[in-house]
Amino acid sequence: MEMMRDDVFLVGDGAGFSGDRLDAPGPVVDTLIASGKPAAMMFEVLAERTLALAQLARRKDPDAGYEPMLAELIRPILRRCVEHGIPIVGNFGAANPMGAARLIHAIARDEGIPALKVGVVGGDDVRGTVAPGEMAHWEADKPIDLARTEVIAANAYMGAFPIAEALRHGAQVVATGRVADPALALGPLIHHYGWAEDDWDRLAAGTLVGHLLECGAQVTGGYFGDPGWKDVPNPADIGFPIAEVASDGTAVITKAAGTGGLVTARTVKEQILYEMHDPAAYLTPDVVLDITGVEVTQIGLDRVRIAGARGRERPSTLKVTASVDGGWLGEGEITYAGINALARARMAGDTVLERIRRFGLDCEARYDLIGYASVFDGDSGAMRRGTAAAPAEVRLRVAARSVDRAVAERVGREVLALYCCGPAGGGGVRWGVTSRVNTGSFLVARDRVRPTVTMVGNNDV
Repeated sequence: MEMMRDDVFLVGDGAGFSGDRLDAPGPVVDTLIASGKPAAMMFEVLAERTLALAQLARRKDPDAGYEPMLAELIRPILRRCVEHGIPIVGNFGAANPMGAARLIHAIARDEGIPALKVGVVGGDDVRGTVAPGEMAHWEADKPIDLARTEVIAANAYMGAFPIAEALRHGAQVVATGRVADPALALGPLIHHYGWAEDDWDRLAAGTLVGHLLECGAQVTGGYFGDPGWKDVPNPADIGFPIAEVASDGTAVITKAAGTGGLVTARTVKEQILYEMHDPAAYLTPDVVLDITGVEVTQIGLDRVRIAGARGRERPSTLKVTASVDGGWLGEGEITYAGINALARARMAGDTVLERIRRFGLDCEARYDLIGYASVFDGDSGAMRRGTAAAPAEVRLRVAARSVDRAVAERVGREVLALYCCGPAGGGGVRWGVTSRVNTGSFLVARDRVRPTVTMVGNNDV
């Protein structure tokens, strides 16, 4: 078994999305401290839709808009990280990084932590600085007309160097809005090793490390698990990942000590390929990553070495995720069980769609037979291969989207009415209406986005 090198910097991950396990960061921090090595802790909690919802939350309450579980994530580890010189970097600022900084300072005061320094990285919100006409539609996404609908959010994916700048100014916690997910690991690596802005291969290597860590337990067996095919030990206590990164960018991926899950060449390869549009040109704000020469080697139990990342000059444009008002979603669900359940569920779905048509409701509607035809549409061959016989129970879901809330509510109530309006044997109805947000990706000239770094002390909040 290969031992940890002396000249390494450790990056641990405490979350892969908003809503991740709250008990995951503790074992990672314990492992970082026990290593005795310089280290940083990252939190990735900001998906595209998460940021749009954060913008909506801030509209309702100007003090809101950051990660709603921030206190639960940070409080258990903040003191130990500060005492052992482990900076915490997270995009938990979402739509309100300064609000996140205020909460972090409040936690620090409660925990008796004096003079905490929080770096706030902003400038990603471009609604007031970049006109819709300056944003070119990114061909991989469905077009959204920004000129004819209300723009809720428009946030540029910024890079790692503002994070490194905040750390250089002594930040013990860095709260960002939208940055590229790998930047949360690359920023601390840039700061620790002093990598230059044109050191493309090292920036590529650090980006690959961040890409491997960004989804939390995905790389330690979480999304990998498939019983009987890809077995994962103790998934109820799955460990979150840690990267041991050398100055040349080579790294070992491992996980928190004493936890479940596993790190193998297979789990690492799956995560490397996750969301990898072009393996020779993975575009990030800091570098264009080429993984075609990457070597993945199992060197011990839960220890996988990665090397060979190559980089090219960063793109001239930055990606912007724009979110617009998407109207309303009305939905209802009801279960049918027993003999002929599938036919009764289909009858119920067809009945609701016929009533939508009959009353001329202005909406787009569909129904799904959950467990039979929901992921796969209709009676496709792919779906039928996974179904040996008619199911003993079916959950019918009817959904409709409309610009009119009353129409969306009407669709949900039509499902509720199936209780007595038939067919036979329906039960367990739930229905409701929610606001919708539509998101799309655009490209904007890099010089139109101006990152900011603000150091916030106890007396500044």
